[in-house]
Amino acid sequence: MTDAAALPGQPRGGVLSGPATARAVNVLAPNASAMTLDGTNTWIISEPGSDLAVVVDPGPLDDGHLRRVVATAEQAGKRVALTLLTHGHPDHAEGAARFAELTGTRVRALDPALRLGDEGLAAGDVITTGGLELRVVPTPGHTSDSLCFHLPADRAVLTGDTVLGCGTTVVAHPDGRLGDYLDSLRRLRSLTVDDGVHTVLPGHGPVLDDAQGVVEYYLAHRATRLAQVETAVEDGYRTPPAVVAHVYADVDRSLWPAAELSVRAQMDYLEEHGLI
Repeated sequence: MTDAAALPGQPRGGVLSGPATARAVNVLAPNASAMTLDGTNTWIISEPGSDLAVVVDPGPLDDGHLRRVVATAEQAGKRVALTLLTHGHPDHAEGAARFAELTGTRVRALDPALRLGDEGLAAGDVITTGGLELRVVPTPGHTSDSLCFHLPADRAVLTGDTVLGCGTTVVAHPDGRLGDYLDSLRRLRSLTVDDGVHTVLPGHGPVLDDAQGVVEYYLAHRATRLAQVETAVEDGYRTPPAVVAHVYADVDRSLWPAAELSVRAQMDYLEEHGLI
């Protein structure tokens, strides 16, 4: 067994559901899989002493889970007043419309197709529900509509699928683009350096207590994979499936379809920069 402190980001052990910071509580969705790890993390965010809460990523369309989120907030004496989405993948957003029915809330997202209400989300927006301060950070790359939410009071950032609590994420080609993703990781690194963010509240997996460490790991990992893909193409592996079989030979084959999305994004990036 590896010491958790030695893993990228210093992931917390123990049960995933429950309080993570002074303002953030996780309700884990029952949709565990190879792609979603233990399941989707649905975050309830609220200012201590406030009776209003914001929910980030209601998760899949699972009525039991959605009702547990509402009940968890109510047991803490809080009413869900707003729903936010980090991006539109079904494991994060499919339950949003039903959750809005249960809570009577608006749903704010970058993608207009996911919104319920007149307000969307954009870079620089600040959410102030119930005295809470959540700052919208654009982080395209995993998908074009990916966002993170900076929680300054807890020196934390909610990352959706941009940074996971375990392993690395997929650049979901063709919507996701590697150049955008690398820029987003650098933006998150700036939060850790300039704004003192140290805690990652991810969309899947455990909370991470070394935000800068995990972002640096992600950047290094992407650089390594990109070099491996470039070398593979130079060695004659010309198609994405062939590159995956060569570069990801040590990865569980059930994850190869996801790996192929990232490889396609990496090959596009290399072509755009005249490297292959």
